[in-house]
Amino acid sequence: MAKQAAPALETSLDNLESLVERMESGDLTLEESLKAFEEGVRLSRECQQALQQAEQKVRILLEQNTDAEPAPFAGEDNGQ
Repeated sequence: MAKQAAPALETSLDNLESLVERMESGDLTLEESLKAFEEGVRLSRECQQALQQAEQKVRILLEQNTDAEPAPFAGEDNGQ
């Protein structure tokens, strides 16, 4: 499930970003803008749901190990 959720979240975020760029360009008609906005709301809800599921999973994992505490993620982006 986690392996499927991450790509779905990344895809939804990428689609949402592209949609926002198209809307900000000002080249869409009113009807196209409304459809894009509707799609953006749907994508935003999907992303929020995926993040809530991930947060719930983290909470469950932390409850299983009462000594564990959340720590900042040391990913590749911060040079570590």
